[in-house]
Amino acid sequence: MHLCVKHILESDNMKNEKSNLILYSTVVVAALGYFVDIYDLLLFGIIRVESLKALGVADPTKTGLLLMNWQMAGLLIGGIAWGILGDKKGRLSVLFGSIVLYSLANIANGFVQTVDQYIVLRFVAGIGLAGELGAGITLVSEIMSKEKRGIGTTIVASVGILGAVAAYFVSQVWDWRTAFFVGGGLGLLLLVLRMSVFESGLFKNIKHSAVQRGNFLRLFTNKDLFVRYLKCILIGMPTWFVVGILVTLAPEFSKNFGMSDAVATGGKAIMWCYVGLTLGDFSSGMLSQVLKSRRKALLAFHLFSAATVVWYLVSGDISQHFFYLKIFLIGFGVGYWAVFVTVASENFGTNLRATVTTTVPNFARGALVPITLFFTSMKGAFGFINASYIVGGVCIAIALTALYYLPETFGKDLDYLEQEGTHL
Repeated sequence: MHLCVKHILESDNMKNEKSNLILYSTVVVAALGYFVDIYDLLLFGIIRVESLKALGVADPTKTGLLLMNWQMAGLLIGGIAWGILGDKKGRLSVLFGSIVLYSLANIANGFVQTVDQYIVLRFVAGIGLAGELGAGITLVSEIMSKEKRGIGTTIVASVGILGAVAAYFVSQVWDWRTAFFVGGGLGLLLLVLRMSVFESGLFKNIKHSAVQRGNFLRLFTNKDLFVRYLKCILIGMPTWFVVGILVTLAPEFSKNFGMSDAVATGGKAIMWCYVGLTLGDFSSGMLSQVLKSRRKALLAFHLFSAATVVWYLVSGDISQHFFYLKIFLIGFGVGYWAVFVTVASENFGTNLRATVTTTVPNFARGALVPITLFFTSMKGAFGFINASYIVGGVCIAIALTALYYLPETFGKDLDYLEQEGTHL
């Protein structure tokens, strides 16, 4: 990975060898940090049943949902807290603070003896997991040239999502406690690379100024900021419909499709989905560079995603191999996470950029809660498959509408501030 990143980034117009090394090291650390972040985020879903049965839980499904909700609560709270901290204290403080917190929480998860301990530690892990991506993308966006920053953020997101694949294979080799220890150890090893990473120059320029930084409430009291913020969140909704409903419930879907060889667990489905997501992230990021447009790349992937979702839902009695191929392709279709987070970063000034870039992906993840509630209500009225058409159609329609009104940000100069404006 180091050689690949170095080869791509060295073409950037850097002033000298030192600045080139700083850029290279920052992208590597941000990418590996997100790798461990995704590893932990998806690991629980993969080893959920095994770990809860080991703790003597009679109903892993019900208790697993409880733990997932607490983890989601941690993500939402952590997203706000880390985002504000990133604009007030700096991008590096969040990048490494979040890595330390989720790494220690990961290790502690391997020692849990009761469900209550598990709940507390999934909540703490959620808080830690909320900060790494936003801080990493913000930092990379601000240190790279406006023409090439999409390459850096694409590398971060693409390498990071491979963490889900690593989580699956680790869970197949070791038991669930060791899998948690591996994630925590990988995170702590990243801290060794801290000395080669430096703070964003754009943040340093305003650090000691009188400008207000990290005011999260401004995103809801200023009309222009609120509308931009909401559009950035909404374009990410289809990703979590696919991951949270179509892939997570893969065993239930295989049964409803009438597959004679139905899928027993969701672990392999999650793994193949994230292989697709990784390739999709790299492809969408590079497509935005080729087209010199974030909006056109996002539109292409949203339309492809809609087509693959329909193709997935018309499955009948197919083989598991064909089923996982479909999982891979719907994962590829929603693999625009790199462009999605980059757009959020590019849409806001330096004094609010970390707050937005950190909270947007976490609120997009949080959208899974109303999506799940909507799906559950539709399922009771229209059945499993028809409910998927309805919910998926609504999510994609909302995302396309938000994208239509979102301004183009490719090549945008990020050296600007969000000044006081019209209030709601």
